[in-house]
Amino acid sequence: MDFFTLRGSIWRFHAFVLILVFCALGWGQTQSGVLPGVSFTLDFPGSAPAHYGITVSADGHASYISDGTMTGGGSSDQPYTAEFTVSPATTSHIFDLAKQANYFQGKLDSKKKNIAFTGDKILMYKDGQKETMGSYNYSSIAAVQELTTLFENLSATLEFGHRLDYDYRYQKLALNEETKAMEDMANRGELVELGAIAPILHKIADDQSVVNVARARILRLLDHAGAATK
Repeated sequence: MDFFTLRGSIWRFHAFVLILVFCALGWGQTQSGVLPGVSFTLDFPGSAPAHYGITVSADGHASYISDGTMTGGGSSDQPYTAEFTVSPATTSHIFDLAKQANYFQGKLDSKKKNIAFTGDKILMYKDGQKETMGSYNYSSIAAVQELTTLFENLSATLEFGHRLDYDYRYQKLALNEETKAMEDMANRGELVELGAIAPILHKIADDQSVVNVARARILRLLDHAGAATK
C-alpha cells in the first residue's frame, strides 16, 4: 500500500515521517560521519499539500517531499520531491535556531487551550552523536516559532515552483494568475529561497510564448532573489 493512501491521520503522518527519514539518509556524508541536519514535517489534512517534509544539512544541501496535491485541486499519483541548495545565511540561521531550541529536546507544544489547529508538526535534529525530535501543534518557544515560519515559507516557495512547472507544461494561461499570487506573497515576505526554484523561473522568463505580464513578474522575482544570473 502506498504511504499516502494509509487510513487515519496518525498512521499516515508516521508513515510520512518514515519517508522523510529514509530520504534523510542522503544527508551529506564526510569521512568523519554524517553532517548535522535539521528536518521539519507537517501533517495538516485538508490543506494543500496536506503532508510535507524538509531536510536541510549543514552544508546547505536540502531535500523536500510533499504528497503531490496542489492548491486548486491539482494532484499527482506520486509525491512531489525536490533537491536544492539553501543559502549559507539561511542554513546558518536554521542551525542557530535549532541550538536556541535545545535541538528540540523536551516539550515543544504549549498545550494551551483554545489554540487553533494548524497541523501536527515535528522538528528533528541529527548529527554524528545524537538524534533528537519534538512534536507540536503550537509552540510558545520563540526559536521554534521562527523555524516553523521559515520552513512553512520555504514549502510555499517550493510548491509555487511545483505549480508553475505544471502550468508551464499544461496550461500556460494559468501562469498569469499564479505569478501574481506569487509576487504578492513575495512582497509580504512569505516566500524564501527563491533560488531553489530558479530553473523553472528562468524557463518561463525566457519563453516568449508566455504572456509578457507573467514574464515581467518572474523577472522581478528573480531580481529580488538575486538569482537573475543563470
